[in-house]
Amino acid sequence: MEKVVAKMQDAGLSKAAIDAFKQNYEQLVAGATGLVPESDIEAIDKLPRLDDMQSSDKSDLKKLLSQTAVLKLNGGLGTSMGLEKAKSLLEVKDGKTFLDLIAEQIKHTRKEFGSQVRFVLMNSFSTSEDTKEHLAKAHGDLLKERNLELLQNKSPKIDAKSLEPITYPEDPDLEWCPPGHGDIYPSLLGSGFLDSLIKDGIKYLFVSNSDNLGATLDLDLLSYFAAENKAFLMEVAERTAADKKGGHLAKRKSDGRLILRESAQTRDEDKDAFEDVTKHKFFNTNNLWVNLDALQETLKSAGGVLKLPLIKNKKTVNPRDSSTPAVFQLETAMGSAIECFNNAGAVVVPRHRFAPVKTCNDLFILRSDAYKVTEASTVVLAGKTCPSVKLDDKYYKLVDKMEALTEAPPSLIGCKSVTVKGPVKFKRGIVFKGDVLVVNESSEPKALEAGTYSEQVKALTPVQVPALA
Repeated sequence: MEKVVAKMQDAGLSKAAIDAFKQNYEQLVAGATGLVPESDIEAIDKLPRLDDMQSSDKSDLKKLLSQTAVLKLNGGLGTSMGLEKAKSLLEVKDGKTFLDLIAEQIKHTRKEFGSQVRFVLMNSFSTSEDTKEHLAKAHGDLLKERNLELLQNKSPKIDAKSLEPITYPEDPDLEWCPPGHGDIYPSLLGSGFLDSLIKDGIKYLFVSNSDNLGATLDLDLLSYFAAENKAFLMEVAERTAADKKGGHLAKRKSDGRLILRESAQTRDEDKDAFEDVTKHKFFNTNNLWVNLDALQETLKSAGGVLKLPLIKNKKTVNPRDSSTPAVFQLETAMGSAIECFNNAGAVVVPRHRFAPVKTCNDLFILRSDAYKVTEASTVVLAGKTCPSVKLDDKYYKLVDKMEALTEAPPSLIGCKSVTVKGPVKFKRGIVFKGDVLVVNESSEPKALEAGTYSEQVKALTPVQVPALA
């Protein structure tokens, strides 16, 4: 433990960050499993729904907005999509990036209600410089605001054999890793941000991921959160069969508190119950509402550290070199803090509030006419449903490869599903309708020419192709 603390102190990390990591490290050394047996929890059947809520009048909203801050988690690089800069700087719609659209949403809300809702970006050491450089060019007025940036902490990687901080002289930066978005709490505390926001009269904090354009500042939710005087509110959505492997919300029998249970916290004999979406109906969208006074009091009573379940990821110190030593990266999730508050709640929101861009399939749809940008700079479906897109990972997993094969996004507004097998170059003027399968059996890119493709299998090479399911 002494080596861990010394390394973090030498790096200039705050006491709050060190204390939070010490708790994670103690769980690691103790061999904590974090398992949550099915017998210890109750399934949740009913929750309040956003669709049933109605906001206050405009004058009330103006006051509420003046007491509200919007915080976007902006620490990700999008490395799984081949990006090397802040993921929020990826162009997503009409020449605008995630960050552009988020900034414009804030400005629109301020103008419409005449209220200076606060805006905060939680950057990492990897995204801070790129993000501020972009803001300086496109949104210099926001960059000048006080307390715009909350900087995420970093955590030492732990040698999987010795359980001591790893050393890697070839690239010392690789001795560190992100601490997960549960770091928001020690970051707010250790930086003085929490005290500063409260001193400025900010009571309500809305937190969401910068790559989730569905996570807008919903005024009905803000009104509900304030009226109910909740300490913590989680937006959840209904699980479908496609979500059965993901975590769910539950109630702990011992104290009646809401908790999150992830797959890694589930015993083998409880897997069937875990995956039963008719029993455990709701998953966390990672859109959270936090009462800052309650957070301050909860942190104080907990000695400055929320007791969040440990997430232990085993990797190699150099993620690009499997021959380098194995390490543990210790993380926490911010949603798991729901169990730390005396007066926490959850509300069921429509699925469109959970629309993160995690893959090039998501980006392909977002860039098409299936989505449109509103006057308020929100991104909404142009039609009734979102099409399903499955591009061949071998050729489209990385953004630069997808862009090289896409002259212009096809029209998807009348499409149910598109599946692409092999390298297909999309020409300008393509329209997909219904269910479409495009197949190129060769390894050389083949062009799909302009035209309408409806309810069909389109073979770009003279081979036998499967019938469309």
